[in-house]
Amino acid sequence: MSLMRTLRAPLTAALLALFAFGAALPALAQAPAASEPAAAAAPAAETPPPPLLPETVTEVVDNPYGLQALWEQGDMVAKATLIILLIMSMGSWYIIFVKVFEQRKLLKSAEAAAKTFWGAGSVKEGAKALDEGSAFRFIAEQGLKASEHHEGTLVENIDLHTWISMSIQRAVDNVNMRMQDGLAFLATVGSTAPFVGLFGTVWGIYHALVAIGVSGQASIDKVAGPVGEALIMTAIGLAVAVPAVMGYNWLVRRNKVSMEKVRSFSGDLHNVLLAGRT
Repeated sequence: MSLMRTLRAPLTAALLALFAFGAALPALAQAPAASEPAAAAAPAAETPPPPLLPETVTEVVDNPYGLQALWEQGDMVAKATLIILLIMSMGSWYIIFVKVFEQRKLLKSAEAAAKTFWGAGSVKEGAKALDEGSAFRFIAEQGLKASEHHEGTLVENIDLHTWISMSIQRAVDNVNMRMQDGLAFLATVGSTAPFVGLFGTVWGIYHALVAIGVSGQASIDKVAGPVGEALIMTAIGLAVAVPAVMGYNWLVRRNKVSMEKVRSFSGDLHNVLLAGRT
């Protein structure tokens, strides 16, 4: 009995401790779960704002395969081809502007002749009323000279009608030749400029292939650059030829209109001179 009393007190204390531990266990299990949102919220609150992105800067990169590279990397043949095409282009545009100016001047002279020449009392007065250097004044003076100087052993064998006709026709042909000056150059440029550009392309591709063979690399960056530079020659040749051909056709059509006015004036002048109204 004394032994049982001795063991009762420790057992009772152990049971009470186990009961207290079992009662406190749910609270301990919920404490970490409750602290997790707070722990998760703490890092979220402490996360710094994202850094501001720098402003985008656009970098201009020079084209390594343009005209400048073609000029710097080309040999004497390529540079000479470019210079020839440049001379062709400058000459074509110069002739186009000069011929347009001459044609406008001739058309204005035709209008002046229609207003002043035929209203004069004689051919001499009408010729003096025309501007100096006018094609119509030149034709009128040549006709007057032929009608006034129909003399000489050989000339007298030609009748006055034929002599005046020949003199006026020579004057008209002279004006026509002056109006045709420069058109042959335009025709030559229009027909040869594409072939000059094609020659530059063939020469450039040849050197590009030689450079590729020497380097031993046939990648796209090694092929596209030199071949593209060579093709620029063909584009330049076409850019030179197209304005020359179009300018030639346009000027020829305008010459026909201008010369029709000159021939009409010369025919009327011939009839007036034969009538003796000098």
